[in-house]
Amino acid sequence: MISKIENPKQSISYVILSILLYIFIAYFLKRTDFYFILTSFTILFICYYKIIQLQKNNFTFLVSVTLIFRCLFIFSLPNLSQDFYRFIWDGRLILEGLNPYLNLPKDLILNSSFKLPQAQELVIGMGTLSAEHYSNYPPINQLCFLLAGFFSNHSIYGAVIILRLIIILADVGTIYYGRKLLTVLGLESHKIFWYVLNPLVILELSGNLHFEGVMLFFFILSIYLLHKNYLILAGIIFALSIMTKLLPILLLPVFIKYLGFKKSIAFYTVVLATCLLLFLPFLSVQIVKNYSETIGLWFTNFEFNASIYYIIREVGYYFTGYNIIHSVGKLIPVFVVLFIFFKAIFSKNDSILNLFITFLIVLSIYFFTATTVHPWYIINLILISVFTKYKFPVYWSFLVILSYYAYSVIPFKENLYLVFVEYAVVYGIFIYEIKKQKLE
Repeated sequence: MISKIENPKQSISYVILSILLYIFIAYFLKRTDFYFILTSFTILFICYYKIIQLQKNNFTFLVSVTLIFRCLFIFSLPNLSQDFYRFIWDGRLILEGLNPYLNLPKDLILNSSFKLPQAQELVIGMGTLSAEHYSNYPPINQLCFLLAGFFSNHSIYGAVIILRLIIILADVGTIYYGRKLLTVLGLESHKIFWYVLNPLVILELSGNLHFEGVMLFFFILSIYLLHKNYLILAGIIFALSIMTKLLPILLLPVFIKYLGFKKSIAFYTVVLATCLLLFLPFLSVQIVKNYSETIGLWFTNFEFNASIYYIIREVGYYFTGYNIIHSVGKLIPVFVVLFIFFKAIFSKNDSILNLFITFLIVLSIYFFTATTVHPWYIINLILISVFTKYKFPVYWSFLVILSYYAYSVIPFKENLYLVFVEYAVVYGIFIYEIKKQKLE
């Protein structure tokens, strides 16, 4: 049944304005145009808020708008991220029978006997940093890349369309199961649109082709199945989430209290077995070494849009005179793991709703202490927050746009004043909401 559109003039106006801005971003905007990015996003976030506010009871309208906004990007090449070149490279490499965990793009491109469609263009597109490292994308992610290679092995545009359709389908699945989960948990079902209509989500998933959306679809489906007591199936699906992006592995300890000891063992066994099975086609001693070293780079080599780490780094400079990322980057994961187990043991994780609160706090602390926080990382917090009373991830999803300033400077350079503004506001809202929830 199609609901009547309330305030049709206002709602349609916000939709049309959003469409125009998404078209501008998709086909005309450059990553160096920071002030255009900031202006466009500011207007889009206002439209996003007003559309949901005016039409929160009109599911058909909101779903239609959700799909329209995503489809606007169908024929565009991502212009705010170059990661998709590596996605296409990995998929075509597997299609040629080569292992992306064992072969460096910079080495293959120098081999005269190596043949890969558009190889030179892909390596130039992905950039030197990516070309110098082994792939860090898990097997389900690689399967998506393989599908793009299979259906479009000689066209970058064609491969982009395939990848984009996969991500859009995942978002449709998230709407379906996210709404069902909200309903069974006694929450307002329209809250799922605070995730799927978020401009950052639309841009970074449908626009820039990041696969957090696919990971989160599996994650939400797994939690829904867990709520329905399909323990084994939930474990398999949770493993698919991990094998799309590794992030959900951080949340595994949180399930202990909710499931109890015996069920936890069964759940973890299924998750581990599924992950090992999916890695089996690629597995070797050398892959374990390459993959672990590549993942390690995110903690000990890369820096972007960090907060607490940047303060620690400055203290390190003051006392040592050099960047201490190699030592601090090894300690931060230890702190995060200890914090996760602390929350797993001492938090009230006896219901799905309480699990979501712990998920949100755990991942927030992880990102607060990380050396690298790309804008699309915040997408994880946005979806999880939908199942809680916390709103700071939505504010962060807007403020993180300030990090794009770094791409407007040649050579690449962050503006630490903007980073300070971003995190000062986010931490302020985070602390306020934590205190508020304790008082309720």
